[in-house]
Amino acid sequence: MPDRLLVTFSPHDRDTVTTDKIMMDVVIALIPVMLASVYFYGYYAVKGYLLTTLFCMGFEYAFNKILKQPCSLRDNSALLTGVLLSMNMPAGAPWWAMLCGAFVAIVMSKQVYGGLGQNPFNPALVARIFLLIAWPAEMTSWVKPGGSFFFDAVSSATPLGLTKADIIAHGQIMAHNVSTYSDQIFGNVSGCLGGDGAIFVLVGGAYMLSRRIITWHIPVTFIGTVFIFSGIVWLIAPHRALDPFMHIISGGVMLGAFFMATDYVTSPINKKAQLIFGIGCGVITCLIRIYGSYPDGVGFAILIMNAFVPLMDKYMRPVSFGEVRA
Repeated sequence: MPDRLLVTFSPHDRDTVTTDKIMMDVVIALIPVMLASVYFYGYYAVKGYLLTTLFCMGFEYAFNKILKQPCSLRDNSALLTGVLLSMNMPAGAPWWAMLCGAFVAIVMSKQVYGGLGQNPFNPALVARIFLLIAWPAEMTSWVKPGGSFFFDAVSSATPLGLTKADIIAHGQIMAHNVSTYSDQIFGNVSGCLGGDGAIFVLVGGAYMLSRRIITWHIPVTFIGTVFIFSGIVWLIAPHRALDPFMHIISGGVMLGAFFMATDYVTSPINKKAQLIFGIGCGVITCLIRIYGSYPDGVGFAILIMNAFVPLMDKYMRPVSFGEVRA
């Protein structure tokens, strides 16, 4: 009997890549950042990663049990959310703040919308902004890197916070409050666990690009926009603004561009929309950093652009073959 053409239902193009493998790949990409933060913050970093991850996975499991749903821990999304949430918190954050953040991230930002794939906003960033507004003192109490595993916490302002305070108090940035490039690149500055250490974020980003977990569109346009926007301001008024290179290696720009803005659920699908999404994140970040009262606007920028994703996916979708768009 001759071979027959078998027509089946879509999808016709299948792959072995699954959600749990993608999530685990992102966690693997974050390992360099985690190791660097453990080196600089020691016990505080280990405590943060363990507690936020356990809290997030615990709320995921409890929600599944209460609603009698299949356990969704196997997709590794709660694990990834826990790691990202800890990276968006100060090293010395209290355990109860981690508990509240995990509840907001898992239950309020994901499960109430229907679970993974239904949430309109990045869960870890929603939790961070909630904590920042609810308990600003605890969320802006930074620990100075100690250089040993167990050390007494010493409060220290972030480089972006110091420069913002200089502008408010003196109308210009004081040179002695600007951190060195090497400290920013390697993460030897006060801040969130994953907010600095640009070189380690780049290593993780390169891993995801090589594995085709993400594409270049959002990270490049996000970082490039911050560089260009801040560069223009710096050329006009260098005494009131950091140079563009310092802007992209300070705060959460690198982590946000590679690991938060590229979230599959809350970022656009098509490439044109991704370019606009990245540009929007960069512009809003710079507006908040340079002209606002808060020193780092990455989280706010990504969440604001998350709100526009449904519109971008609707009106920027590619035209199907043979379609006549009105």
